[in-house]
Amino acid sequence: MTRLWPKSLFGQMLVILLAGLIVSNLAGAWIYAIDREAAVREVGGLAAAQRIANLTRLVEDAPAEWRERIVSAVSDPTFRVSLSRERPAIAADGADSAVADAIRAYLTDRLALDATRQPLVAATQAFPFGPGGPVGPHWMMMRGPGAMMPGPAGMMGGPPLLGLAVAVPLAQGEWLAFSAALPAAGPGISRQLIVAMLVMAAVIVAASVFAARRVTAPLAVLAGAAQRLGADVHAPPIAETGTIETRQASRAFNEMQVRLRALIENRTRLLAAISHDLRTPLTLLRLRAETVPDAGERERMLATLTEMETMVGAILQYARDEMATEPSRRTDLAALVQSIVDDMADAGLGVAMAPAAPVLVDCQPSALKRAITNLIDNAVKYGGKAQVTLQAAAHTAEIAIDDEGPGIPDAELARVFEPFYRVEGSRSRDSGGVGLGLAIAQSLLQRNRATLTLQNRPSGGLRARIVMPRAV
Repeated sequence: MTRLWPKSLFGQMLVILLAGLIVSNLAGAWIYAIDREAAVREVGGLAAAQRIANLTRLVEDAPAEWRERIVSAVSDPTFRVSLSRERPAIAADGADSAVADAIRAYLTDRLALDATRQPLVAATQAFPFGPGGPVGPHWMMMRGPGAMMPGPAGMMGGPPLLGLAVAVPLAQGEWLAFSAALPAAGPGISRQLIVAMLVMAAVIVAASVFAARRVTAPLAVLAGAAQRLGADVHAPPIAETGTIETRQASRAFNEMQVRLRALIENRTRLLAAISHDLRTPLTLLRLRAETVPDAGERERMLATLTEMETMVGAILQYARDEMATEPSRRTDLAALVQSIVDDMADAGLGVAMAPAAPVLVDCQPSALKRAITNLIDNAVKYGGKAQVTLQAAAHTAEIAIDDEGPGIPDAELARVFEPFYRVEGSRSRDSGGVGLGLAIAQSLLQRNRATLTLQNRPSGGLRARIVMPRAV
């Protein structure tokens, strides 16, 4: 069940709205069918009551010798009338008291009957006609508008007719008895009702899809903006449009981006200023160290100062890279990487690249070139030589830089991207590193929407893997 439940907010909202629509339509159809059946019975009972009242007046006002002929003439297969001097026995098994009470009150009012002359009324699901009469239990209501048709009970698949039995006392002491078959409600769900419900459902579904999409679309825009901000703090702000809540969220996000950009710029300027100001005292210390008489102590002091100057220079370069901005443009990644490999190979470094087809990407060429150069330089420095391959997938391009060095312990793979973190052993300060190379490379690659991962090769050495989206 959980696997079938949609994961997106749009899908969940749509499923909930559709489930509510289905439940409400089914409940509405059920209520409609019940009310329709009750309405049909009430209308049929009122029509029968009007006919009974009119015939009662006619028989009561007619001469005694005409009454039998009138009763015989007005009887038909669905409305039977009889005249007797004995009180009729009206069975009320399964009586529908609501219909019976309504007809009794109507006849009492229309015929102006007093308390001593009250009509007997019974409305049941059983047939009011005896098996010996002209109409028996084999009669069935035809499913047409008001038509009656004989047939075996249950042939039409519907319920039996609602029978109505009424006995009205006449002024002369006689009883006028009526047996009528009230019209059945017929099928509760008609074709017209189904069409109407389908039309309403289509309109509601369309409105629900529109509403759900309108609510969730700004969230997708906000998520995309957050991803861009993670890669480039200088990304353009998002448009403040839509509903009040959407505009408030967009405005808050843009303000957060401005504050974050100011925080990073202030931090970078502070770092650059401190590193720059350290150059002067370092220069003075170098001049004083060169005057130290002890040659061994002088060499150690100069080596320490050289290391500090290297660190200061790396920090300054890191700050410049953080503050630098470069427009993005479409670039052939294969040509860019090949140019880096050729330049380093011409400089006598052990770098080679497998042939690769052109791959277009949208990037900041200078930043991307610096990052790839840094990674290849690390591979040569710590692994002796570097093998570069470029592969293109449907939507991404992957650059793999392999070396033949000792690799990095698995526990250290995630920490080497931290600034100033150095792996002890072969990748140490003795090799000239200060722990900023991978941090700078990762920062530059993130600007180009690329990801950098490191993994140890089964055959030995380290692989630096760059994955970035291809140009659309």
